[in-house]
Amino acid sequence: METILTVKHLSKNFGHVRAVNDLSFTIEKGYVYGILGPNGSGKSTTLGMVLNVVNPSSGTFFWFSGESTTHQALKKVGAIIERPNFYPYMSALQNLQLVCKIKEVPQTKIQEKLELVGLWDRRNSPFNSFSLGMKQRLAIASALLNDPEILILDEPTNGLDPQGIHQIRELIRQIAAQGTTILLASHLLDEVEKVCSHVIILRKGVNLYTGPVAGMLGSHGYFELKAEDLTALKYLLEQEPNLSRVTEENEMLLAYPDGPLEAETLNTRCYEAGIVLSHLVKRKTNLERQFLELTNA
Repeated sequence: METILTVKHLSKNFGHVRAVNDLSFTIEKGYVYGILGPNGSGKSTTLGMVLNVVNPSSGTFFWFSGESTTHQALKKVGAIIERPNFYPYMSALQNLQLVCKIKEVPQTKIQEKLELVGLWDRRNSPFNSFSLGMKQRLAIASALLNDPEILILDEPTNGLDPQGIHQIRELIRQIAAQGTTILLASHLLDEVEKVCSHVIILRKGVNLYTGPVAGMLGSHGYFELKAEDLTALKYLLEQEPNLSRVTEENEMLLAYPDGPLEAETLNTRCYEAGIVLSHLVKRKTNLERQFLELTNA
């Protein structure tokens, strides 16, 4: 598998604050990666370092094989790490023509990229007439003009309405389907779960998990249980060898199996112990619950 980006023990300090702490991961070609974490977890700082706009305090990173300089490698990278910033009274077409001159790439790709993001029909409209979602899509078109091997997006749906969010997510899927590797930073669990194949979870600059999203969701789920005597039920469940952990939430017990375990089996064991369950449901683990478990939120 071809490696796009390698990060090794990267750290960044701002005064006494360590924004990124000993971060290591690799980005492989052909996947959609999400850097997930709450605001202040180090996502944007990490992107800033690998894009050469923030100097690391320690650690290293290199693009592709590492044989070329970061400056040369970044010519094969497309990135949007700030809000779209174009000339307001110039049209979408004129703005992208200017970007082509700055990036020293031919203008032959402009129509293709505007059609990809659904803005070709609005190519002669001034930028200041665009909605926030349209501005974001124009920025993505701009970042794709050099046919980058990887597209980097920082909070791509931030501030958008539901329709705009849906359009950006569909666009990300479409770009990925064409073979472009994508790395996006987001604090939205739903966004990462819906569009990403892999995830890097940060909390206070520390890497808590790196791997496939499916790897996080591939657990044995969890049980919701209720009974008249929650204390007795909790004691019984804590003795169950197939349960790794039991927690209490909203006047209900959550029991996490460490292997295959069916609701019928658990119900029988409770009944045999003289505990009648008023509620028993087995649920699949979603990214939100896994995230909260990892971050102890």
